[in-house]
Amino acid sequence: MRQFFLCTVAIAALSACNQSGDAQVERALSDMDVVDETNLNDVMLTVGDPEEAVRYFTGALNNEPGRIDLMRGKAKSLVRAGRGPEGVSSWQSVIEHEEANNDDRVELADAMIRSNRWDEAAAMLNTIPPTHETYRRYRLEAMVADSNQQWGKADSFYEIAAGLTTTPAGVLNNWGFSKLTRGDYRDAERLFTDALRQDGGMFTAKNNLILARGAQRNYDLPVIPMTQVERAKLLHTLALTAIKQNDLTIGKGLLREAIDTHPQHFEEAARSLRALEDNVSNG
Repeated sequence: MRQFFLCTVAIAALSACNQSGDAQVERALSDMDVVDETNLNDVMLTVGDPEEAVRYFTGALNNEPGRIDLMRGKAKSLVRAGRGPEGVSSWQSVIEHEEANNDDRVELADAMIRSNRWDEAAAMLNTIPPTHETYRRYRLEAMVADSNQQWGKADSFYEIAAGLTTTPAGVLNNWGFSKLTRGDYRDAERLFTDALRQDGGMFTAKNNLILARGAQRNYDLPVIPMTQVERAKLLHTLALTAIKQNDLTIGKGLLREAIDTHPQHFEEAARSLRALEDNVSNG
């Protein structure tokens, strides 16, 4: 009897061990699924095709409605896909979730700006406490201030945003463009140069730098890294700036240099030169 009892206890213990082991395996596999899903979500939000990402997150939400990470993924993907109104609507759903945070409100403001809903974006940013100091928040604050021509506030926000990121080239370029639109060409040139110091491959900043220099009637290309194609395009921009300021002879020379510099046929510059020569001959 004692032997039977001990054997029964042993079998029960072994069964319990097996159940415990199975539960541990299931938990481990579940954890692996979460890791794999997280990696897939990250891929969909970065290198994946945005429309494919929208379909992925929509399907995932159909299976698990109310999961805020999937809601965020769908909203971000809609914005990436250029579907602004839908992106705004999705972000509005996110901020109504009980787990929503201030970063979500910043994302909603960003989606509103992309949809040209500036007043709503400003109102949303005003709901975020000043203690929430992030690069994205202040970059958007600067853009809203710019849109309202509140130059002092814009400059302050751009400066704060640039100090809150390790990659400030983009915000410095935006700040420079703001200065360019105000006619503050010297400051704009300085900011575009600073942007290129941070990211020498940013062609937008190179082109904006040419516009700032050309507006000051400085028609020499700056000493910055550029490919042969970029050099031709920048010469074309400089030529058009000169022509706009009625420096026609200089503009014509820059157009010819742009055409000669480009490794292939530069149709856009050639068309500009033909139009200029026709106007001169007709005039």
